[in-house]
Amino acid sequence: MADITRRLGWRHLRSAPTAHIRHHRGGRLAHDGPGLTFWFRALSAALSEVPIADRELAVAFHARTSDFQDVSVQATVTYRISDPATAATRLDFSIDPDTGAWRGSPLEQISTLLTESAQQHALDVLARTPLSAALVDGVAAVRERISEGLAAEPRLPATGIEVVAVRVVAIRPEPEVERALRTPAREQIQQEADRATYERRAVAVERERAIAENELASQIELARQEERLVEQRGTNARREAEEAAAADGVRAEAEAARRVRLARAEAQASRETGEARAQAQAAWLRVHAEIDPAVLNALTADRVARNLPRVDSLTVTPDILTELLAKLRRRGGE
Repeated sequence: MADITRRLGWRHLRSAPTAHIRHHRGGRLAHDGPGLTFWFRALSAALSEVPIADRELAVAFHARTSDFQDVSVQATVTYRISDPATAATRLDFSIDPDTGAWRGSPLEQISTLLTESAQQHALDVLARTPLSAALVDGVAAVRERISEGLAAEPRLPATGIEVVAVRVVAIRPEPEVERALRTPAREQIQQEADRATYERRAVAVERERAIAENELASQIELARQEERLVEQRGTNARREAEEAAAADGVRAEAEAARRVRLARAEAQASRETGEARAQAQAAWLRVHAEIDPAVLNALTADRVARNLPRVDSLTVTPDILTELLAKLRRRGGE
């Protein structure tokens, strides 16, 4: 919308670069172009403001496919007014000289024209297309048909309107039909998920089995090693016992041999000692045989006296002395 200010009965208009201004004064064109600024008198001026920037028009409508299914179409039409002079003569773009606002609603007229034209071409395509094909390839087909139809629409160039682009956002069926169509896909996805879960579980079970087998193999190998260790320990113990027994036998034999040698030496020593004693006894006897008996008696008495216990006091009675003297005489007489 143009900015209009008042000064002493005059009006000053200032427009944007995206707005085309047409100023007629007294039936003649005084100003024509985008982004104009000028002074004018309200009573003698006829002003029109035509937007020349690209504008987006959202289009939404319902259609029916060849299999009698309702679908909703969402599209966007980009257009612009390429010929402002023609548009100003075909549509009411006049503005109030005091406020700068449009007296009519030209953009709504353009929106209605584009929406009905696009809807007509889209319905023509979808009416010959089944629902499944419309949902799969309908977006491209509808977009192409709307673009071709609007390009061939004779009223648009006659109004100075140029369609820049057409975009079809979505083609959707009714919620119940959409849920029904999603069910097989969901079931297939669920089946794929279940199969993946089962495969994952199978892989996990297989891995657990492999781990259990590895653990069992490890335990078996450990048991075998323990068995070999026990056998080796038994062999070592048996060998140690045999070696200890052999050592004990060697020691026993050595001890026996030592004792035999000791016994032989003791026997030899005893024999030699006995022979020496015998020789000494024989010599003693020979010596005593050659000695006078009186001497022997004296020696005997001397030895007896040596072997008698110690006598601190001795009492000799006349009877004992008489008997002793008698014995001595008998021995002397003999």
